[in-house]
Amino acid sequence: MTRIALVTGANRGLGRSTALHLAEAGTDVVLTYRSHPEEAEAVVEAVRKLGRTAVALRLDTGDTSAFPAFVAELRTALKENWGREDLDALVNNAGHGVHAPFVETTEEQFDGLMNVHVKGVYFLTQALLPLIVDGGRILNVSTGLTRFIAAPTSAYAAAKGAVEILTRYLAKELGPRGIAVNAIAPGATGTDFGGGGVRDNEEMRTMLSSVTAMGRPGEPDDIGAAAAALLAEGTSWVTGQRIEASGGMML
Repeated sequence: MTRIALVTGANRGLGRSTALHLAEAGTDVVLTYRSHPEEAEAVVEAVRKLGRTAVALRLDTGDTSAFPAFVAELRTALKENWGREDLDALVNNAGHGVHAPFVETTEEQFDGLMNVHVKGVYFLTQALLPLIVDGGRILNVSTGLTRFIAAPTSAYAAAKGAVEILTRYLAKELGPRGIAVNAIAPGATGTDFGGGGVRDNEEMRTMLSSVTAMGRPGEPDDIGAAAAALLAEGTSWVTGQRIEASGGMML
């Protein structure tokens, strides 16, 4: 049976790379986007060129009130495209960052981060759990910033710290169903995240290269390939773990 993975926020960046690497490994993809439907459709076409099936659905992971309608839409998409009512894997990737010192972080910024990265992940996973097959996978995207301090991102890192704790609890509670739950923690990676500084600022890239064992910042394919590997069939015995994909940043 064809494996199907749902990847949130997969219209760009790490989510896009994860979706494409999953497709290369033979997995079909349901991807979500909050805005920029044209980017989502481009990913769908790229997946199809790899010989796999893909569907793009709109979802704001910070709006829990939209989850019941999304689940209903997802059920329809699964039935129409695969003749199935379930998923093999969920990747909670969607998110955004806030670069602000602790004393300047606003309550609005804090709430926005928590709604997407903690509350959204918690209740979207809860809503989708009946659709995830026994023996399936859940992969939560965290950050290297829960281990090292590299930017004024206390609220973002705190949210991701909560995700890592949630990962361990889910691994324990879903273990009887054979569902493996892990967190992948990227280091500095060259995407448009946070204004694209890691991708575009040569001074920043030089600094990051100097503190990374592999001698360079990460690229989206580094993370997408690692995520796909963690969802491969041979890694089902790995659960409750935080796996850092940072090239050895700040060891």
